[in-house]
Amino acid sequence: MRCMTTASIPHNTAHERVLHPAFHSKIMTAAQAAALIPAGANVGMSGFTGSGHPKAVPQALAQRIEALHDQGQDFRIGLWTGASTAPQLDGALAQAHGIRTRLPYQSDPVVRQQINAGEIDYTDIHLSHVAQLAWFGFLGPLDVAVVEVTAILEDGRMVPSSSVGNNKTWLDNAKMVILEVNQRQSLQLKGMHDIYYGTRLPPHRNPIPLIHPADRIGQPYLQCDPAKVVAVVLTDESDRNSAFAPPDAVSHQIAGHILDFLQQEVDAKRLPPHLLPLQSGVGNVANAVLSGLNQGPFEGLTAYTEVLQDGMLEMLQSGKLTSASATALSLSPVALEEFERHIDFYRQRIILRPQEMSNHPEVVRRLGVIAMNAMIEADIYGNVNSTHIMGSSMMNGIGGSGDFARNAYLSFFMTPSTAKNGSISCIVPMVSHTDHTEHDVEIIVTEQGLADLRGLSPKQRARRIIDRCAHPDYRDALHDYFDRAQQQATGRHTPHLLGEALSWHERFVQTGSMR
Repeated sequence: MRCMTTASIPHNTAHERVLHPAFHSKIMTAAQAAALIPAGANVGMSGFTGSGHPKAVPQALAQRIEALHDQGQDFRIGLWTGASTAPQLDGALAQAHGIRTRLPYQSDPVVRQQINAGEIDYTDIHLSHVAQLAWFGFLGPLDVAVVEVTAILEDGRMVPSSSVGNNKTWLDNAKMVILEVNQRQSLQLKGMHDIYYGTRLPPHRNPIPLIHPADRIGQPYLQCDPAKVVAVVLTDESDRNSAFAPPDAVSHQIAGHILDFLQQEVDAKRLPPHLLPLQSGVGNVANAVLSGLNQGPFEGLTAYTEVLQDGMLEMLQSGKLTSASATALSLSPVALEEFERHIDFYRQRIILRPQEMSNHPEVVRRLGVIAMNAMIEADIYGNVNSTHIMGSSMMNGIGGSGDFARNAYLSFFMTPSTAKNGSISCIVPMVSHTDHTEHDVEIIVTEQGLADLRGLSPKQRARRIIDRCAHPDYRDALHDYFDRAQQQATGRHTPHLLGEALSWHERFVQTGSMR
């Protein structure tokens, strides 16, 4: 870690990033700032998919917690973020056993283990709902906000970092604020953000004046009552910029099915030639779809999504994508270098918003977003599990997929047809946990094919999903189950043999194979 102590901060460096005079006396070390966080506090920290998270204070807090635990003192916090973060935050605090509660999304392996061991109470929340729940008070008081920013202006306003997430809400609601000013983030991020301060609580809500994905409806800065700021910590450390593995053959096959379908929708005049705004989850399949779009026939595309990753950056560079609205960057080291080298170009085309705007259901519905998200498994009726393994073990969380799936113009869910080297079918009679019901799932895609479920009854969906999406090794067994369910189930609308449906999952526990 390259966190500098107050004594080691060059005077001119501190004043280049911290221009508000009243904050100069509040510059301190990460350890000094972490000492201000009380035991049992709810702490809202910045960060979304490994970008824009505080780097120094969480690690200093973890060291403090470990020292107190060695003295026999219990010290844990409630940790709230935008989404997943990085080892410097989630990982460090979990290693120190310092997290009591966690929300709204995570992807850290240590946090995941502690959640599934019952050591952390995890509240898995639709990302668009978090700000509203915080304002309503349903999450409890927010005691401290720890937010990374790029710079602090003369009047106290802040240039946001590489993600926005829930930062506006944390700064508005926290009793006490600690700012990390990260000198590694480019000062040229200034002007890329759009922070909307027009939201109100019911019954005083106004329409959100966002008509086009590239519309700017707010201001480029975060604001906070300066009296609440108790510490400013200067850091110089990069985000978690993980390289993506190249898309494999399965990912390319899934992407091919989606691209063919989109062309068919254009030909049928159900989509315009420039499609509709794109939303894409993170991962190899998503990047493969974006790569295919970049090489495909569609021009003048836009994006209204939560995370901007390598594939969309390449589309902006090529001109296929004219604008991209998100709440965070999630770039590989190579893509980050490209982004920073041509940041003036990207600043004219990328808008980073609070996640209550990037994921807002009404805006998603009105813009007609095309949503593409990953899943763990789907059942033959179109219910999707995107969070749990074997029904009870949390993987990561629902994230923003529900915000987009229920409200999108087209809602795709994607997965390879099998997992664990073919020993598990990802198409099953009944999902072990339901995150997205059949009513929100329109299109299921595997490397085997694409099932368009729009307008179909449950039994019609079952035939289509089995025939087009299931792996051939499991297709006969799924048809056999469905045929017998139609004869033996107590109801024939969505016929199930409950014990046998669940045995698909139990069989894997017992044998390690679904064959």
